[in-house]
Amino acid sequence: MIQDPLFNPVSINHMQVDNRIYLPAMHLGMADNFQVTEQILAFYRQRAKGGAGMICVGYATVDELSGNSLNIGAHKDEFVPGLTKLADVIKENGAKSAVQLNHAGRYNMSFFLNGQQPVAPSAVASRMTRETPRALEIPEIKQIVDNFTQAARRVKEAGFDAVEVLHGTGYLISEFLSPLTNKREDEYGGSFENRIRFGIEVMRAIRKQVGPNFPLIVRMNGNDFMPEGQGRDELREYAKALVTRAGVDALCINVGWHEARVPQITTAVPRGAFAYLSRGIKEAVNVPVIASHRINDPHTARDMIADGMCDMVAMGRSLIADPNLPQKAKQGKENQIVHCVACAQGCFDNLFQLKHVECLCNPLAGHEHEAAVKPADKPKKVMVIGGGAAGMNAAIAAADRGHLVALYEKSGRLGGQLYLAAAPPGRGEFAQLARDLEQQIRCRNIEVHLDTAVDTALIEQQKPDHVVLATGAEPMTPPIAGVELGHVVQAWDVLAGKVYTGKRVVVVGGGAVGVETALFLAEKGTLDGETLKFLLINRAEDADTLYEYCVKGTKEVTLLEMMDKIGKDFGKTTRWGMMQDVSRFGIQPMTATRALEITKTGIRVEQQEGQATEIEADTVVLCVGAKSDNALADRLRDMGIAFSIAGDAENIGMAFDAVHKGYAAGSRIE
Repeated sequence: MIQDPLFNPVSINHMQVDNRIYLPAMHLGMADNFQVTEQILAFYRQRAKGGAGMICVGYATVDELSGNSLNIGAHKDEFVPGLTKLADVIKENGAKSAVQLNHAGRYNMSFFLNGQQPVAPSAVASRMTRETPRALEIPEIKQIVDNFTQAARRVKEAGFDAVEVLHGTGYLISEFLSPLTNKREDEYGGSFENRIRFGIEVMRAIRKQVGPNFPLIVRMNGNDFMPEGQGRDELREYAKALVTRAGVDALCINVGWHEARVPQITTAVPRGAFAYLSRGIKEAVNVPVIASHRINDPHTARDMIADGMCDMVAMGRSLIADPNLPQKAKQGKENQIVHCVACAQGCFDNLFQLKHVECLCNPLAGHEHEAAVKPADKPKKVMVIGGGAAGMNAAIAAADRGHLVALYEKSGRLGGQLYLAAAPPGRGEFAQLARDLEQQIRCRNIEVHLDTAVDTALIEQQKPDHVVLATGAEPMTPPIAGVELGHVVQAWDVLAGKVYTGKRVVVVGGGAVGVETALFLAEKGTLDGETLKFLLINRAEDADTLYEYCVKGTKEVTLLEMMDKIGKDFGKTTRWGMMQDVSRFGIQPMTATRALEITKTGIRVEQQEGQATEIEADTVVLCVGAKSDNALADRLRDMGIAFSIAGDAENIGMAFDAVHKGYAAGSRIE
């Protein structure tokens, strides 16, 4: 029998890791004034129990300017006891442990530094922070090298199995590496040899401090994806230098800077898309190479290892979504995995709001330290009405408490609006979440009734002790003259494939769903990935022509929005990519524009200047919001049946809200 590549042991220096699944360092926003908290301990305890081979925490700070108080601290001896607790929690639950050290450089903000100016190799402004850092003097550079060294000493003293240092993503070491941010004219700038000097010095100093047998890992970029920055060739040479000249034992390959315009973590990125970068570096070095980004299922992971693209896989947000993914894969229960859908709503978007990490797919993520779900004192008969994200999570939570749950859905499948969310280009992972939640329902043997509209008679017949109304929402129809005409359709029907549209389409409403609908329509007639590969391999057309056919569809799409900006309700992580696509696919946005009347040939609008014009349109698509559907609430109240309302049936929100509020509704049933 051939061994599963995911579960072959791998050695890094003298350390043996039981499997090839690496939980990379992720900023969680859970530290308290640099100290390890119970929340952090509980988060990593769960992931270690779930079967990850190795867990890297952090990043951890190396001095006062390297991060902020929500980071784990490693820049003072007083942080060692907390680090020791964290190392113990990880190792006691079966995983190898590491800490990532980093200095944010120009990516830090004076807001987090009590007004102090961030530092960098050169005074080059950051597009991300909109601040200009102070250029480091040579004595300061030498001090930072020592700061890294002493932080590594603390990591080893705390009992961790390894230390990782971040050399990528646009932070301080990669700022020295890149000619984009390193404009120095001394021994730390100019030539490639000078630009790599700082990173090599850091690793050599750490090696001298921790000794020859302590595993050293570097997380570095395979490509910066920055104009005038570092590409694959130079970074491959840097990888060689780290191994041969600095004694690094493994390389974890990251992609892009935070300022890069190439999406790296969103659902539009295909699974395993950046494996070619880890492959390029693996072919250049003789130490284990760890691949990163959008590896959210065991099948993709094991294929990458088996095909020689990497030696290990970094599965970060995948293990936020399902801490037990490794265990499920090893036990042949992959159909029970809840996959990360790369929405970024609970992880990255939360961090921008200075909130701790949570997860759309896993309502328990970030809350592992809170009281566990306790069995109900007296199991009740629970009727959940609505099989969307809120309803399924309510049913799961109630079943986990021991209640007898029946789930009713008026359509022929579970999933609700998750399938609408999955329809636009690059959003297909939302359908995966629908399937995953449906499988979680099956695992719990929850009774499911499809094609069943619930009315008072059915409720009286079933006699539930408690009802959860997760009946979702309905699209709104605005009070515009002509809205009843035959060429006027709802966005939900367009995304569901229930209606067809003409060549000239006007989408009324520029919120998130409006933008997604416009993109869905703008991609009609473009090349799909399989066709593009065929034409490219056979050199049927030149690259510029193929690009044009990838972004130029057969429809002319105009997007109307009353406000001054489209896509305002997207998360920060997702919005910039969506706006790029609006531009490249030729969608014509019209902001500060009000729809006045729909005519037989188009739509009359009024712009901010007060001018009324008519836009010709074969189809007008309405996307002006939704209204809660909770009509059964009054009847339940009259019947004296206890009930709760969850998801859009209570308040219109994002998928994240539906999942979390649904789970909370099911958990609270006593």
